[in-house]
This record gives sequence, C-alpha cells and structure tokens, in this order.
Amino acid sequence: MATKTAKPKAAGKAAGGLKQPAKKLKKRNQVKKGPHGGMLLVLIEDVSHLGKQGDLVEVKPGYGRNYLLPNSLAVIPTAHNLKLLEAYKIKVNKAREARIADLKVLAEQLTRLPPVTIEANATEDGHLYGSIGPAEISKHLKGKNLMVEPAMVKLEHAIKEANTLTEVPLSLGYEIEAKIQVLVVALQQAGKK
Repeated sequence: MATKTAKPKAAGKAAGGLKQPAKKLKKRNQVKKGPHGGMLLVLIEDVSHLGKQGDLVEVKPGYGRNYLLPNSLAVIPTAHNLKLLEAYKIKVNKAREARIADLKVLAEQLTRLPPVTIEANATEDGHLYGSIGPAEISKHLKGKNLMVEPAMVKLEHAIKEANTLTEVPLSLGYEIEAKIQVLVVALQQAGKK
C-alpha cells in the first residue's frame, strides 16, 4: 500500500509546490489579413498598378502567393523584413538619384543635338517604302552613343513621308523628357536613269 500513497504525494507536490515547464508553442508566421480579407504585403520593387517600393498593400491571396512572393516583388511584413527593406531602400534611392542625374545629362545632350537625319528608300513622290518608327530612331541615336531605347521614343504615328522634319518627343523616365528633330531623307539610288 505504500506505493499507492506515494503517488498522491508526488502528484500533490507537482501541483502545489513545484512548477512544471510550460509547453513550447510553435508560432506560425501567418500572413496578416487586410480589412477586405486580402493578404497584406510590403512591396520590395515598384509594381505597376499596385504601388511603389515600401508600400503596404492588400492583394488577393493567389496573386500574392503565386506572383508577388515567388518573383521577389513583395515580402510578408515582419519586423526583420521591414528592417531589411529600409536598408534596401537607401541603396535603391542612391542608385535612383545616380540614374536621374545620368538621364538629365542625356536630356541636355539630346536637346543640343542638331536634327537627326535618317535615310530611307522612297518613291519618286516621296512616299517611304516602309516607315520610320521608334526602333529606327533609337538605333540611329545609339549609333551616336546616345542610349535611347525604343520604348523611350513617344512617336504618335510612324513617319511615312520623305523630306519631312518631325519633332519627336522622348520620355527618358522619372518624368524627364526631351524633344529631338528627325529629318527623313530619300535614299539616293545609284542605279537611277
């Protein structure tokens, strides 16, 4: 019977005097939900039609899980991620300022540029066989060591007439704009009679 009385004494000591270690609970990193039931994320990069870098946005769970998070465009807003994001923002802002300075220099060079002359095949009436569009203008400017991408050329309609002087607006990015003059000249063919 001594064994029966020993058990209640041990149980009494554990319950009364000695504290048992608390169970460790695993804390899951759950994504916080926004007021509309979507997923809250912090953007790492600028995402068109969603927000700028560092913004806290609410998106549908599938968009966040399947596109933003795998492509490293957004992170879950934890204290650690927010701290890393602040350091990343400083680095990106320095790079952005350097890029803006380079684009301003490029815009100044483009405005001082004399009219750009592009030769193209044309009929005797002056109609071009093809047309001069953003790709041709960009290629010609790159030939002069002016790094202008075709997407930067904001030409409303392709140039289809020879011997015309056209003012072409350029959107270099970061709201920096410039204008150049493009002169299309009919290509002189040596085989004419």
